[in-house]
Amino acid sequence: MNDVIADFSHTTWLPFPVIAARLLLAAVLGAAIGFEREWRHHPAGLRTHMLVSLASASFAVLGIEILHSPQFDEDSARLDPTRIIEAITAGVAFLAAGSIIFARGRVKGLTTGAGLWLAGAIGLAGGLGLWQVAIFSSFLALVVLGLMSGIEAPKRAEDERKDRERE
Repeated sequence: MNDVIADFSHTTWLPFPVIAARLLLAAVLGAAIGFEREWRHHPAGLRTHMLVSLASASFAVLGIEILHSPQFDEDSARLDPTRIIEAITAGVAFLAAGSIIFARGRVKGLTTGAGLWLAGAIGLAGGLGLWQVAIFSSFLALVVLGLMSGIEAPKRAEDERKDRERE
């Protein structure tokens, strides 16, 4: 019984406050992008971006913990930390692709898909403790989403007007 308890209670390599701060940072930065998408009434808003960013950060922290786990100290265990990046990228790309649709001769959801993909990268950076990368990427994302929306608004309004005329 003591072995079972010990197996579930080993300490983490990173101190828990560091893990908590990294996960919280990822969730907050994902929320910032998600809020912008929600505010503009696009699919995949606040909760989705937060969860993608938080999941990516969780996988990054887990990757760090696995690398330092005594369970993988044997020579037979070969670890490649870049595989976690590949796995996160593939998983988030799958979600992002699901948000893209082709309707009435137009592609919709491409920016939402790209935002989800970026939320994954931001979460990964936060989970790895690269807070400067996470914060600056979030800042740039908000600038791009905010500024470009103003530039694209007249074209989008014209396209929507043409769609209504066709109906």
